[in-house]
Amino acid sequence: MIDTDFLAETLLKLLGGLPITLELSTISILAGVVLAVLLALLRQASRVGGLFVRAYVFVLRGTPLLLQIFLVYYGLGQFPLIRHSILWPFLREPWWCAILALTLNTAAYGSEIVRGGLAAVPTGAVEAARVAGMSRWTMYRRIILPLAFRQALPAYGNEWVIMVKSTSLASIVTLMEVTGQAYAIISETYRAMEVFLCAGAIYLTLTFLLTRAIGALEHRLTPYLRRPETTLGGLA
Repeated sequence: MIDTDFLAETLLKLLGGLPITLELSTISILAGVVLAVLLALLRQASRVGGLFVRAYVFVLRGTPLLLQIFLVYYGLGQFPLIRHSILWPFLREPWWCAILALTLNTAAYGSEIVRGGLAAVPTGAVEAARVAGMSRWTMYRRIILPLAFRQALPAYGNEWVIMVKSTSLASIVTLMEVTGQAYAIISETYRAMEVFLCAGAIYLTLTFLLTRAIGALEHRLTPYLRRPETTLGGLA
C-alpha cells in the first residue's frame, strides 16, 4: 500500500534541494553556451585553434561526466600552482567545482552543435552581408550567429535537458540538490523506491517545462514555419 503521507513529506523535503538544482543547471548552461560559441569560432579561426578544440571535444566527450567532476573536485587541489593561485578560494568549494565540470562538459557537446549550426548558414546570406559592406564582426553578430542559433536550437535543447538531469551527479561532491536530498532521506528511512519516485517526478517536471520553453522559443524564432492563420470565413 502506498504511504501518501510519506510521499508528500518526501516531496517537500526534495523540493528543498530544487533551488540548487536550478542554479547549477542555469549557470552551467549559460556559461556553457558562451564557451561553446567561443570554441566553435576558434575552430574556424585558425588551424592551431581547430586542433585545440578538436582535442578538447575529444577528451570531454570521450570521458564520463562523473569522472570529470572527480578530477576537478579532487584533482585540481593536488597542484601547488592551483592551491596558491587566486582561483583556489573558488576551486576548493564543491559548488564551483560542480559548476566548472558541468560547464566544461556541456561546452564540449555544445561546440559541436554550434559548429553544425554555423555550417548550416546559407552561403547566400553571408555573401549578401559582404556585398552590403558589413564588417566581419557585424556579419557574425547580425547574420551568421542568429541564423546558426536557429539551426542549432533543436539539438541544443536536447543538450540543455541532459544538463538538467546531469546536475544529479553534483551530489557526489556533497552538494545537497534534489538527488543529494534523496540520498540523505534514504539513509534515514531505507525507503529508496518512494524517495527515488519523488525525485524522478521532480526531474520529469523540470524537463517537461524546459522542453515546452524550448519549443515555444523555436516557434517564435521560425515564423516562416508556422501555419497561416485563417479567419472565420476560412480565408487566409
